[in-house]
Amino acid sequence: MTDAITSANGVCVRSQAPGTAAGSCWLRRMLGCRRKDGGMRHYVAMVSPANWLDRYHAGQRDRVWHELRQFGAAVREPGLSEQAQLVCDEMARRARHNIEVIIERLSGAGYRFHCNDDAQQPVTPHVPPAAGAAAHADWLQQRFGPVPITLLSWVRLVGDVWLVGTHPQWAESASADPLVIEAEGSRYLGEPIRGYFDNEHEVWREWAAQDPAEAGLFVLPLAPDRLHKNNVSGGPPYGLILPDGSADGLFAAETTMPFVSYLNWVFRHGGFPGRTAPDNRWQMKRALARDLLPL
Repeated sequence: MTDAITSANGVCVRSQAPGTAAGSCWLRRMLGCRRKDGGMRHYVAMVSPANWLDRYHAGQRDRVWHELRQFGAAVREPGLSEQAQLVCDEMARRARHNIEVIIERLSGAGYRFHCNDDAQQPVTPHVPPAAGAAAHADWLQQRFGPVPITLLSWVRLVGDVWLVGTHPQWAESASADPLVIEAEGSRYLGEPIRGYFDNEHEVWREWAAQDPAEAGLFVLPLAPDRLHKNNVSGGPPYGLILPDGSADGLFAAETTMPFVSYLNWVFRHGGFPGRTAPDNRWQMKRALARDLLPL
């Protein structure tokens, strides 16, 4: 099934299902579809990724992510995968820092983190990775893989985040699409998230068998959509399109974009990227976003 998707910077990052041989527009341009065996390995041998992390630290983050994405699943080749992992791990550490800063600022302002229902039970906004996080990342790979390296780094180094709640000076804060990423399911001790993921995948498989065009690609559900966060009936969950062996996968939300691009967009708005009425609280968002680290 063909599914052309263009990223925010205009680069065609998928022309078919993630992880397929023809799933990179760049790969077709680079190799002209002439080499069916060993073509990407030939190109990998010509590239030195040893400075990816150094360039990332030096501020060339956009360029580094661009290069990583253009490799598609070939980024897992020996000589590339180790360097790509370093960049993705650094991204996750910076994201965790940003989350901790936002939560500290919100807590200091009297923000109530709570469930997205009428009861509004209190919620711990950030649960660091549990002892079994690495094993959970391995399970995701085995069950749905390949899984983008950025999500695996997130599971191992960030944990689960839930910024849904109510601000004392911003009653509409829950409608601003607050950041939620729950890949480990730390809040659901009695209902392991693996069962939820398995069930969602099985529902998708049955749907795809009956109507593949309508079912589309499988999206691993990682967050409620904007309306559900605000306790309003809405659409399907946000999540990552799988399988995808690239360094940074595609995050399906209000629009589809690379996962890191989505996170950068969220952090630029202090964790609340959605517009709210009647007041969008730009000053509050800028204060929350002040000095956060770009990914």
